[in-house]
Amino acid sequence: MLRRRLNLVNLFPLYRYDASGYRHVLTSTIAKTLQRTQLSTSQNSSILGPEHSFALGIFNNKINTKQMFPFPNTLNDESKQTVSLVLNSFDRYFMNVHDAMQNDANESLNQEAFQTFKELGGMGFLVPEDYGGFGLTRTQYARILELSGSHDLSFSIAMAAHQSIGYKGIMLFGTEEQKQQYLPVASTGEKLVAFCLTEPTAGSDANSVRTTAVLDDDGKHYTLNGNKIWITNGGLADNMVVFAQVVSTKDGSDETHQAMTAFIVERDFGGITSGPPEKKMGLNSSNTTSIYFDNVKVPVKNVLGKVGEGFKVAMNILNNGRFGVSA
Repeated sequence: MLRRRLNLVNLFPLYRYDASGYRHVLTSTIAKTLQRTQLSTSQNSSILGPEHSFALGIFNNKINTKQMFPFPNTLNDESKQTVSLVLNSFDRYFMNVHDAMQNDANESLNQEAFQTFKELGGMGFLVPEDYGGFGLTRTQYARILELSGSHDLSFSIAMAAHQSIGYKGIMLFGTEEQKQQYLPVASTGEKLVAFCLTEPTAGSDANSVRTTAVLDDDGKHYTLNGNKIWITNGGLADNMVVFAQVVSTKDGSDETHQAMTAFIVERDFGGITSGPPEKKMGLNSSNTTSIYFDNVKVPVKNVLGKVGEGFKVAMNILNNGRFGVSA
């Protein structure tokens, strides 16, 4: 026992009194730990002492609550005020305009309410202000997703897929021309962006996608063929970040080489169709479909990142989007 009043003889070689007069009896193991810690602390004052050890604090009946919740406070006063204003605005939207139960029953979003959300700027939380968005930090954005998820998780998935992984790749790897073209319309929600990676034979093994992109003889377009499955907003998206294998042949041989590459693909390019919405056990109002690409002509300028770096692009997008899922 660590906290008891002793009037008996000293049973252990090490003990100490606290401010209230209680003597803490230490087992030999703890005593040795204290001795080593105190010795090292006295030798080098830069080393943290026992008061900074969470485990030792438990034994000493002194809990450091800051170590229980070691999350950095990354928002300054101005950032907190900004996110507070945004939260208040969207909280009123969810309370007075949005009907999660009706959306779930209809298995689709109410377009009139969704349009109100867009007009409030809700589809451009992460887009920098230079391109028409709020330019929120990840911490601020996570607070928005916490609020949204508490009201309607299906809607949160649809909204976050557009932002956390949809246009996120354009923000991370897009050229200035690509950002100017695609981010403003994404931030207003005029055009939704879908992240198209998963295929029937490629899930966790993302590098094994079979959708192909072959460079035309004129060198101006890639011809895209293949299909994707379980794409959030797949039936609604106007623009897509699509991952495909660029197929090429080496000079003087029939040997082919494949290089996974990311592309920005517009539905207006033609040759793109979406399957019916998937019937799911939950998240019913979140649109999830397959997407089919049939000889889609994609301009060379729409390569996202570099040819052959598609896996790197995909992993960076997903890694940046994971905090949104947890929020």
